[in-house]
Amino acid sequence: MKRKHFIQTTSVAVVGTMLNPLSSCKTEKKAPIEAEPVPDRKNWAGNYTYQAENIYEPSSVEEVQQLVKKLDSQKALGSTHCFNDIADSPKNQISTKKLNKVVQLNKENKTLTVEAGARYGDFAEMLHKEGFALHNLASLPHISVAGACATATHGSGVNNKNLAGQVVSLELVKPDGSLVTLNREHPDFGAVVVGLGAFGIITKVTLMLQDTFDVRQDVFLDLPLESVKSNFDDIMSSGYSVSLFTDWMDKKVSEVWVKRKVSKEMTDLGTHFYGATPATKNIHPIVALDAINCTDQMGVPGPWYDRLPHFKMGFTPSAGEELQSEYFVPREHAVDAILAIEKMKDEIFPHILISEIRSIAADGYWISPCFQQDCITIHTTWQQKPKEVMALLPKIEEALAPFNAKPHWGKLFTIDPKTLQGRYQKHADFLVLAKSYDPNGKFKNNYLSKNIY
Repeated sequence: MKRKHFIQTTSVAVVGTMLNPLSSCKTEKKAPIEAEPVPDRKNWAGNYTYQAENIYEPSSVEEVQQLVKKLDSQKALGSTHCFNDIADSPKNQISTKKLNKVVQLNKENKTLTVEAGARYGDFAEMLHKEGFALHNLASLPHISVAGACATATHGSGVNNKNLAGQVVSLELVKPDGSLVTLNREHPDFGAVVVGLGAFGIITKVTLMLQDTFDVRQDVFLDLPLESVKSNFDDIMSSGYSVSLFTDWMDKKVSEVWVKRKVSKEMTDLGTHFYGATPATKNIHPIVALDAINCTDQMGVPGPWYDRLPHFKMGFTPSAGEELQSEYFVPREHAVDAILAIEKMKDEIFPHILISEIRSIAADGYWISPCFQQDCITIHTTWQQKPKEVMALLPKIEEALAPFNAKPHWGKLFTIDPKTLQGRYQKHADFLVLAKSYDPNGKFKNNYLSKNIY
């Protein structure tokens, strides 16, 4: 998909809604929304086939309310970027695909309210043109806001929280179809924002903004593992957002992506970055692949939305032929955790595409892997070899067990549920609150029953 076409097709709702606020629209009575035919439906990577018997695509909050009240077992479905069954249901899925509008840009308060299914790439350029920015973005801008926040999805940066850290308030449809708005002062806010879909269906999210800024992206190649051991904190603090890419071989990190805010005080990082050398052209995280879909590097400044992600908004990301896992480790154990995985390189290498190491700041969300602790993550993109990968994950989890590693909620993992729950100090409180919101289990599914309940 060409960038121009992407912007044209995803910005219409944004512009239209900005000119005509929803509060001024006339309410029209509509016939009850019906379920869509359900052929074999898979997630974006193609490794999981949804089991829900019915899927609904409401186009308004009112329609969501009607569906939630009417249906029994149900689950919200976002942009299908999860690699497991977190968004599946034995009976009904309610897609947020058509809930994709910008509701309000409040310039005075520096906030943006969007519908739950809006993707970051749908409105980021508009924000920049209006003089605003989000504090961070994930590597892909194609994911939905509500789904990303509900699973603690993140970018990188020692001072940057995960994407849920931008949430000021949210609108939630409860099991009886009623609406509730929770803001940061609400006692349940810390549980519901990263809520794994356990509390209801989120229909709107209000995000905190900051003034827009430009970013330059420099890439360095072949960082010695010894430098990582000796200078990890300095390397990860060398930019606003820093990522290390490695296939774990040859005692080195293949690539270091350093994203820095453009300022008058900015200095050149030089030609010897902790033993790594500057790239001489744009590079894909997997060196052998063409970098045409990657955001511009080589120190060329650009707006935040076109540099903080690894991949351009104007291109559809890879839609298959890969699997993903990711583990969060307290930052204080970063080097030891990296070395523990490096010891497994001979087992990992035949099945890996690339691993990425990122940093995320602590937050206050009960079931977030970064609850009250700064973390690094070891994210791996695997070849689509389910048998081999699922056999490797328990070994990786065992290697990371001394550091109480927690998996990304939306990716592949095999950690025993009791062990996993024991690593979350607020798990019991989260479970009690989820049951109070949803006493009859409308939003329970196999994933929640196994990992939370």
